[in-house]
Amino acid sequence: MQTIPPSEHIIPPSESLIEYPSDFPIKIMGPTHVDFAPTMLELVISHDPTFHAGRMEERPSGKGNYTGLTVTVRAISREQLDALYTALSGHPMVKIVM
Repeated sequence: MQTIPPSEHIIPPSESLIEYPSDFPIKIMGPTHVDFAPTMLELVISHDPTFHAGRMEERPSGKGNYTGLTVTVRAISREQLDALYTALSGHPMVKIVM
């Protein structure tokens, strides 16, 4: 079986599969904490100033240990989405970003 280097899995910006601008849902999961949703809201707004809390859905996990958020941002470029994904996935409260 041939192993493909991770860099070959990346789609070049010129070949983006998304047409911009577009509404783009992002799922974020982290521990249930009173500051989780407000912190993520602030972070998302820093990358999409048009975003508002009404576009955020919040769901607790079955046991209540984690909170799942779905934020639907207005993506204007691949660079914007990449920067937001990097900021979210690097945040200490975030466990998963999809």
